[in-house]
Amino acid sequence: MFTSIRSKLIASLLGVTLLVGAVSLWTGVHLLKKHVIGEAANRVALDLNAGSEMIQERIRLIRTALNITSLGSGFVGSVEAADPNDLAYRLSRLAHHAKLDFAGILGTDGNILSRLGPNAKIQRIPAENPIGRMALERQSSVEGIVVLTREMLLHEDPELAERARIAIPDLGAEAAAAAEATSGLALAAAVPIFEGSRVVGVLYGGQLLNRDETLVDMVRNRLSQGESYKGRPIATATVFLNDLRIATNVTLPDGRRAVGTRVSAEVKAAVLDQGRRWSGRAWVLSDWYITAYEPLEDIFGRRVGMFYVGTLEAKYTDILTRALTVFILITGAGMIVALGFGVLLANRIMGPVHRLIKASRQVSEGSLTPDVGPIKEGEFGRLQKTFLEMVAAVGRRRAASEDRIIQSEKQASVGRLAAGVAHEINNPLTGVLTYTHMLLRRKDLNTEMRADLETIAAATERVRKIVKGLLDFSRQTKLDPEPTDINRLVGATVGLLENQALVKGVAVKFMAGENLPMVTLDRSQMQSVLMNLIINALDATPPGGQIKIFTAPALSGDGAVHKGVEITVADTGSGIPAEHMDKLFDPFFTTKAVGQGTGLGLSVSQGIVQRHQGHIRVQSEMGKGTRFFVWLPIEGTGGKS
Repeated sequence: MFTSIRSKLIASLLGVTLLVGAVSLWTGVHLLKKHVIGEAANRVALDLNAGSEMIQERIRLIRTALNITSLGSGFVGSVEAADPNDLAYRLSRLAHHAKLDFAGILGTDGNILSRLGPNAKIQRIPAENPIGRMALERQSSVEGIVVLTREMLLHEDPELAERARIAIPDLGAEAAAAAEATSGLALAAAVPIFEGSRVVGVLYGGQLLNRDETLVDMVRNRLSQGESYKGRPIATATVFLNDLRIATNVTLPDGRRAVGTRVSAEVKAAVLDQGRRWSGRAWVLSDWYITAYEPLEDIFGRRVGMFYVGTLEAKYTDILTRALTVFILITGAGMIVALGFGVLLANRIMGPVHRLIKASRQVSEGSLTPDVGPIKEGEFGRLQKTFLEMVAAVGRRRAASEDRIIQSEKQASVGRLAAGVAHEINNPLTGVLTYTHMLLRRKDLNTEMRADLETIAAATERVRKIVKGLLDFSRQTKLDPEPTDINRLVGATVGLLENQALVKGVAVKFMAGENLPMVTLDRSQMQSVLMNLIINALDATPPGGQIKIFTAPALSGDGAVHKGVEITVADTGSGIPAEHMDKLFDPFFTTKAVGQGTGLGLSVSQGIVQRHQGHIRVQSEMGKGTRFFVWLPIEGTGGKS
C-alpha cells in the first residue's frame, strides 16, 4: 500500500498532521487542565482562608457582645448584688442579640451565679465551662474554640447535650468504632467583669457548632454567591470535631446532610496528626470535589477538629471535556484537509518523479545522457541537477576505473617483464662488474686505460641499481610488520640524511605530532619509503631552501572513515608541472636528468604503502614546492603481502 511515492507522501502528511494534532491536543489539554484545575484549587484555597476568617469574625462578634454587656453599670451592679432575676433577664437579652447557644456568669469564687436555660437560677456550684475558668484565672479576655463534654453541656442546657449527640451511620470501613459522639465543638469567648479596677466576675458565652447549619451555609453562600451546577451547589463547607462531620452542607446520596460521617484517613493524618493544610482532588461521600482542609485548635492549643471547603469538580471536568471535544474536531478536520491537500500535491509531484524514474532506467542501461525533462525551479530543480551531476560523476568514475585497470595491467606487464629482464641481466652484469674491478687493481695500467675501466665500472654500477629497482618493483617483498613508534622511525630516517642535506645547504626540520598511537608496519620497508620521499625532496630543493616533515593523527580520505597517522614531507622546491602529476607513480617515469634516477622509486614506495593498507597523495604548486602525504592505518596490516 505504501510502496509508491504518492502513497508515502499522503501517509507522511497524515502522519505529520496526526503528530501535530496530538501534540497540540496534549499541550492544549495539559495547559487547560493546569489553568482550570489550578484556578479551582487557588479558589478553594482562598475560600478556605475566607471561611476561616468568617469563623474568627463570629468569635470576635461573641467577644464584642460580651464586652458591651460587661461594661453596663446596671449589669455590674446586678453581679455584685447577685440578683438572679435581673441577671437571667440580661443573659437572655444578650443571647438573643448575639445569637448565643449558652452564656453564664461566674463569681470570683469560680461558682456559677447565673446562666441560660432551665438552670438559670443562682447555683453555688463550680463552673464546668473551661473558657470561663480560664478567663477568671487570667483576669483577662479569652476567645476561641472549646470542646464541651456531655456533662458540661448538660449543666448548660440539656437541649444542647441532646443536639450535640450525633449517631454515626454505618459506612463500612470508614465508620467510627463508637456508635455515637456526645461532645460538642463551640465558638466561645469570656470576659472579666470589672468594678473599677476590681474583677467581680466573668461573663462567658458561645455558639454550639454541632448540627448548626447557619455557619456552614453562610460560608457556602458567601463564597459561591448562590451559584449551582446541574442543580447542585458549587461550594460546600464542613466543620469537624476531630475527624467527624458535626456541621456540613455536604449531602448523602439520599439528600440528607452528611452529619456523623468521617473524613478519609489520608486527610486525617495530614491535618489532625501533622497539623498542616491539605488540598487536592478528593471523593467526598458522593462526588468528586476540589477540596482544602485546615486544623482547628482550641483555646489550649490542641488540634480538636478541622474546617473544610470544597468546590464541585464536575463543572471543571465538563469544561475540559468540551475543550477536548473541540480539539478533537479541529484535529479531525485538519486531517481531512491534509488528506485532500496530500492527494493534490502527490499528483503534481508524480509527473517529474516519473521522468526521473525513466531517466534512472536509461542510466542503468548504460546511457550517460538521460532525459530528465526541463529543469524546474526550487528543490525539485536542484534534485534534477544533482541527478545529472551524479550521472556525470558515474561517467568520470567509470573512466577513472578503466584507466586504473589499464594502469594495473600495464604495471603487471612491466613487472613481469622487469622480473625476466632483471633475472637475465643480473648474472652477466655481476661478472662484468667483478672483472672490471679486478682489472682496476692492476698496477701496469696506463692513465687512459684506467679512466676507461672506471667509466665501465660506473656505468655497470648504474645498470646494477636499475636492475635492483626492477627486482624491488617486481618482487613486492612480504611484509614483516611490528608495532612501531612513527615519530621514532621518522626521526631515525631524518638522522640518516642530515649530512646529505647539510652538504647541499637545505634545512630539514621534523615536527613530531603528540600522543600518536603505535602503528603496525614493516620498519625497514617504510624507512625506504621515507628515505625515497626525503631524497626526492632534497633533489628538488635548491640550496637555502627547507624541507619540513610532520606527523599527526588523521582520518582516511578514501570515503570510509578509519583512524590513522599521516606523515607529510613538504619542500620549498620548484614544484611539479600539472602535466606530470598523473604520471608520478608510473614505473620508469622521472623528471631527473639522465643517469640521476630510475623512475622506480615512487612506484615502489606506492606499492609498499598500499600493502600496508595506506595511501600516498601529492599536492604541488609551481614555484612554491611539493607536499607528499603518507597515510597509514592504526590497525595492523595483518602481514598482508
